[in-house]
Amino acid sequence: MKDITQLDPVALRTLAVAIRLGTFEAAARELHVTPSAVSQRIKALETRIGRVLLHRVKPLEPTEAGLVLVRLATQTELLEREAVAELVEEADGDGTSYTSLPIAVNADALYGWFVDALAEVQSRHRVVFEVVREDHTRTAERLRRGEVMAAITGEPRPVPGCRVVRLGRLRYVAVATRSFHATHFADGVGSTTFAEAPIVAFDRSDSLQHDFIRRVTRRHLAPPVTYLPSVREFDRAIRVGMGWGLLPESDVVDEIGRGELVELVPGRRPEVALFWQHWRLGSSTVADLTDAVVDAARRWMAS
Repeated sequence: MKDITQLDPVALRTLAVAIRLGTFEAAARELHVTPSAVSQRIKALETRIGRVLLHRVKPLEPTEAGLVLVRLATQTELLEREAVAELVEEADGDGTSYTSLPIAVNADALYGWFVDALAEVQSRHRVVFEVVREDHTRTAERLRRGEVMAAITGEPRPVPGCRVVRLGRLRYVAVATRSFHATHFADGVGSTTFAEAPIVAFDRSDSLQHDFIRRVTRRHLAPPVTYLPSVREFDRAIRVGMGWGLLPESDVVDEIGRGELVELVPGRRPEVALFWQHWRLGSSTVADLTDAVVDAARRWMAS
């Protein structure tokens, strides 16, 4: 078996950058070397490991072994930056010791409370964030691939190498305007009306509305859909009568009480369990971020 101790940190970083950016050419520009140098570094790393680390397609695709080393490279860089930050005096203030954390977050959390948690951590650490917006059903894959260090996800099972913390449950209500309800659901809520009434969805990975229809009717229906990949515009589209959709209970309960919005199936309020997953590593920044995320989420969501 090959001795793969003492891996070249430059080659590891090169691999991580190449996979993140998708091509040797883009990685070369960021690393200020030639594409040939990028290729040679990764080839040397593959020779040392004795395994193929990426598929040479566009964009570059990591193998399972490549994913392991991408995580290692990203974790190493974070811990190195934190160590440097401790050594650099505050008076230097040149910004070179800032740590960057990539995180995957679902849209509702990002719009509702997540930025508060980021601000809390940034007030105590020299840190910036690269936030990737992704549906909660897909963020765990980002974490598994090493693209992010932490994620809000609907997956309770830990991704290998990660720790899971339960955040709570976000309760949704299927609502429409009074005029939309009168037009499309005058004959009641059922398979026929659900199949014909337009819905609003965040994007094609947003399955909340279709899942709700299936639970109520026990049928797979395909109503007309307007896709609006912005929380603000998604909310607005429902409120101006473009379609019905599921909104967080806390955002609509007062309007339902005033009769401004109509709940399609009274009392049928689906819940989505959310979890915070992060890599297991001795990072004070990640630890403090976890505490801030948990506190902010539990204040905002029903536990």
